[in-house]
Amino acid sequence: MGIPVAVSVLAAAATLAVAAAAQTSPNQQVAIRKGAMNLQSKYARPLFDMARGALPYDAPIVQRNADYLLLLTKMAWDEFQPNSLGIPNTRAKDAILKDPEKFKRLADGLQSDVQKVAAAARGGDQNTVKSAALAMGRTCNSCHESFADFEFRFKLE
Repeated sequence: MGIPVAVSVLAAAATLAVAAAAQTSPNQQVAIRKGAMNLQSKYARPLFDMARGALPYDAPIVQRNADYLLLLTKMAWDEFQPNSLGIPNTRAKDAILKDPEKFKRLADGLQSDVQKVAAAARGGDQNTVKSAALAMGRTCNSCHESFADFEFRFKLE
């Protein structure tokens, strides 16, 4: 084997080793998605509480939280890998593997709903924000009902 071929083989092996080392373990995947979901809950809950009148409407908080949610609702989905489902520390159902189209549809729907909340917040109409936030909450609850093994639901009424 010539020097250029040996160097190429060595470079390819090193690249594969680095890629393998960079992959997260199933437990890390679960921890990452739980962290992302907890942050989503932290910033969505006040919007739901304002929408149902349990908190006074606060336009700057609505805008800030909606802006945060635009990013946060994109974070968890990459970590729902087959090797991280069905392990002891996850509450994600194996149904994710059985109906990945529905799971993706709900994840995409959540992101669409958040965009509507953010747009409504920028528009300043409290009733539009309320309607958009409640739709977002229904999407969250629908996904939890289908794909989570715990009784977490946002109170929307």
